[in-house]
Amino acid sequence: MNDGGAMLPWLVIREDDNGNRYRVGRYATQDEAQKIVESLDGRGQQRIYWVERVSQTTG
Repeated sequence: MNDGGAMLPWLVIREDDNGNRYRVGRYATQDEAQKIVESLDGRGQQRIYWVERVSQTTG
């Protein structure tokens, strides 16, 4: 999967207090995605953020 030609295999996912999940963004590295999670977690909102790697399939 790519975005504008660059590989962005790391997702930041948000789950709100109603159980709804949203993709916040795609990132090139796990470290970059984790920094986003840490910045969002500090806002005091009742939401959960985590990092997932996009599965890479060939086809």
